[in-house]
Amino acid sequence: MSKKTHLYNHHLKLKAKIVPFAGWEMPIQYQSLKEEVQSVREKVGMFDVSHMGEFLIQGSDAQKFVDYLISNDFINAEMGKAVYSPLCRENGTVIDDLIAYKLNENDVLVCVNAANIEKDWEWFSGHKNKFNCSLENASDEFSLIALQGPNSSEFLDKVQISWALDLPYYGVKKGAYQNQSIIIARTGYTGEDGFEIFCPHEVAQNLWEKFIDLGVSPCGLGARDVLRLEVGYPLYGHEINDNLTPLEAALKWTVKFDKEDFIGKKALQEKEAKYQLIKLSLEKGIPRQDYQIFDSHNQLIGHVASGTMSPTLGRGIALCHIEKKLKPTDKNYFIKIRDKLYPATYHTKPFVTGGHK
Repeated sequence: MSKKTHLYNHHLKLKAKIVPFAGWEMPIQYQSLKEEVQSVREKVGMFDVSHMGEFLIQGSDAQKFVDYLISNDFINAEMGKAVYSPLCRENGTVIDDLIAYKLNENDVLVCVNAANIEKDWEWFSGHKNKFNCSLENASDEFSLIALQGPNSSEFLDKVQISWALDLPYYGVKKGAYQNQSIIIARTGYTGEDGFEIFCPHEVAQNLWEKFIDLGVSPCGLGARDVLRLEVGYPLYGHEINDNLTPLEAALKWTVKFDKEDFIGKKALQEKEAKYQLIKLSLEKGIPRQDYQIFDSHNQLIGHVASGTMSPTLGRGIALCHIEKKLKPTDKNYFIKIRDKLYPATYHTKPFVTGGHK
């Protein structure tokens, strides 16, 4: 039985196309994909991402516990900062990617992917005994709205949440809205400026209606996927999965070997990366997941991890895993679509440069 977010009826009212996703009935599209993507890139859009999981960690060892679990540096992050990081096993492979929010000295919020809530919860629970902190799976208590786009600040101000407007990029703050406690982070999955609002369900319903009345475009998971691909953000189950390490998913920057210890540190120090994540685009054709990638000698060198048509660029784009030892020195790549090889352009930078602060 699929779950429904507390905004489900609002999506039906807006005639959203609903699809099953990670055990939830989620809106994939409202208008055309192109319109939704443009709204976020040029103005403002919002997403219901209440299916995501939230863990609350409290106590004197809360920061230490999270720092030990993740490869990125959480201990030395400033108070009021969010930290993106993979969560690794002892062998260095990725369980999930998450964001940990340092709310105060003894209070941490962790947001995990919807499909991995159970798996992550078991992992967190299984490693807590060495640390003086409490752990709560609060996933059912939060709704989560992502307000994204260059005009997002203006609309946050219009609903009287001006106290969050001075947040830096990847900053987080607890505050009140209509006498209820909410958490706002200046984060998102689109590459644009924006805010993610963790709040009680009735607050989310109220805010959603207000944003709709103010003219914010509702956007579905389809647009969210295109937006994250355009800026090169990884998605669990595609660019990162149970068989890959962060070093094989262009996430080396999140692995801080100078930390005293974290789960997977030794394995990541010793393991050679077998794969490399690269960005390719096509003039013709749309690359899709699992399409094969060849070099100029017709040798199979990898596969597409995620691919789509970019409405912003008007061309096909893909994040791809290739075997490191087979990486062509001439940078000539070809993607196979229905038995035909299409020449692909290699990119060192994101396809689209987002406008986050």
